[in-house]
Amino acid sequence: MAGGLIPHFANDAGTERIFIGVKEFNCMGARAPFDHPHVYLDMGQDSQILCPYCSTLYVHDARLAENESDPKGSLVSDAA
Repeated sequence: MAGGLIPHFANDAGTERIFIGVKEFNCMGARAPFDHPHVYLDMGQDSQILCPYCSTLYVHDARLAENESDPKGSLVSDAA
C-alpha cells in the first residue's frame, strides 16, 4: 500500500467475517461513535487476519477490487 491511503473497514452489521480486496488496512470496529481505536492490520503472506479489538475476521479475496468488500458497504470512504 506504499504511496497510497490505507483503507478503513467497519463492521457495522456485526458479521463474523468480511471479505476484502486488500491485505493492508485499518479496522475501526463500527462507524463512530461505536468505533474502537483504528488498528492497522497486515495479512502479510496469510489470507486472513483477526482484529484484536472487535474479533472481526478479515479474509482476502483476490476477486475483489481494492475498494470492494463483502458484505458491501464495509469500506469507509470518509475515515481519517
